Amino acid sequence: MASLHAPVYTQGETMLRSITLTMAMAVTLMITTVYMVESTKYSLPFKTYYSSLTPDAREEVECLAENIYFESAMEPDEGKLAVAFVTMNRLKSGKFADSICGVVKQKIQNVCQFSWWCEDKPKAIATSKVLTNGDNKLYNAIRDIAMFVYINYERVSDPSNGAMFYHADYVNPRWPNMIRTNVIGRHIFYNRKSYEKGELV
Repeated sequence: MASLHAPVYTQGETMLRSITLTMAMAVTLMITTVYMVESTKYSLPFKTYYSSLTPDAREEVECLAENIYFESAMEPDEGKLAVAFVTMNRLKSGKFADSICGVVKQKIQNVCQFSWWCEDKPKAIATSKVLTNGDNKLYNAIRDIAMFVYINYERVSDPSNGAMFYHADYVNPRWPNMIRTNVIGRHIFYNRKSYEKGELV
């Protein structure tokens, strides 16, 4: 039967118990913190505001945001992130254009790499800056995603798993020499098995 009276400790025992409890709390906090970091896949290591970016950085973020918007506005947030990472993966690979805006607007063999840039209406919306200057809540949320990836590209998990290509699940482009890296929402993500011949598309 458990005692109803609190145990009596000496001063030394009380100090040792206090130290033990403090250490236990520290370990618990450490485990909780690690769990939170591991389970929060897209926790933001660094945060800034759009207004604090340089003009060049703002332009890059806008191009990335427009690409996410026109390619995946109706996709889940993970899908939007994946499209952002594909754009950045292309930039970092050294095999495509040397800026985000260049990657987004790039044509290879006269084919737009992101199809919306070759469509009149989306292109007109982008070039008119209607989204940037307006109060479009969806676009503003997407721009936050774009800034998140722009700032933290090398610090957070890539849901596309390194992909540099994707297509919607209702088309079959029959791309050769590809390996599937992930499927998110309506998009299937890929990477090339090899770039040995310098092929891009």
